[in-house]
Amino acid sequence: MPSDEFYGIIGRSPVMHRLFRLIGKLAEDDGGTVLIQGESGTGKELVAKAIHAHSPRREHHFVPVNCAAIPDDLLESELFGHTKGAFTGATGPKIGRIEYANGGSLFLDEIGDMKPVLQAKLLRVLQEREFEPVGGLKPIPVNVRVIAATHCNLEQMVTEGKFREDLYYRLNVIPLSIPPLRERVDDIPILIEYFVQLLGKTRKNGLLGFNQAAIQALTTFPWRGNVRELENLVQHMTILHGGTMVRYHDLPEKYRNGTSLGMASGEETSYQRLSDVSRPEQLLLFSPAPPPVADETWPEHGIDFNALVNDFETQLIVQALKLTQGNKKEAARLLNLKRTTLLEKIKKKELLASCMEDEEGEQG
Repeated sequence: MPSDEFYGIIGRSPVMHRLFRLIGKLAEDDGGTVLIQGESGTGKELVAKAIHAHSPRREHHFVPVNCAAIPDDLLESELFGHTKGAFTGATGPKIGRIEYANGGSLFLDEIGDMKPVLQAKLLRVLQEREFEPVGGLKPIPVNVRVIAATHCNLEQMVTEGKFREDLYYRLNVIPLSIPPLRERVDDIPILIEYFVQLLGKTRKNGLLGFNQAAIQALTTFPWRGNVRELENLVQHMTILHGGTMVRYHDLPEKYRNGTSLGMASGEETSYQRLSDVSRPEQLLLFSPAPPPVADETWPEHGIDFNALVNDFETQLIVQALKLTQGNKKEAARLLNLKRTTLLEKIKKKELLASCMEDEEGEQG
């Protein structure tokens, strides 16, 4: 019987076992560039790590770089390094991540966000197997396997002139697509079990599991956030219901309904309806679940008050961002917060990956 785990990737569905076999083939031939495509939260970095760990390069470094998380003016130096005096503040030479990955694998996540000037420099690395640090004059040879990933449609970006065509074909030597969670629902029960056990190791009171009704509801949910969203849900349930079994009515409302809040086709969005309801009713719209101690029965071990308050605050912020399509100015208005206060909370809670910012809306 095939294993349900492959280098940390969990799955027993046929589509996942095909993915495991493809990763094995790609790892054996470590010369080609790999382009991993998949929605956010599907586990692109896990797949990249699996390719590296299964390859002859496993004894060397696996170096991840999130191109979307590093500011453009710093990304060039991070990738290629710089010489002393290359720019203001460069008091000494710095080795870039490409050089640090020499002999190993360089994982470029969200490569669709890389600006054109860096795309040209990366193309040289792939073609000539050499690069020049910022401020440097002498090319440095490098032997590195590039594994790139994106949730964007790079072919469409090429058509729109937003991504270099020559770099796209260099990256797309070996394409690999990760299926979204809604296309592998057979894996949801074992993923839940895996996350329950994983989180139980770090908490005093872990979950006993999810009952059949709760699991059935979760298998019909569209999972726009994929495996990452499922893991976050299990963590959320662990905080609220540690030491017990999660039942159907314990799940946040959107998981019981089987659709994301405000996403049903043909319906007016919750964001549009908010102005017509009172503040207590708004709170009910945002609230992901009934209060964990709403009845007279409290857990014998008590509750983690600070964790519950922090988790509820996080849920409110995430829901507000979803309702406003990531427009933080409007989200702050709905939450009756200053925009700077909301941005500070988003940064502190590391919610940047959840923010699909509507720049035009914020500038208006």
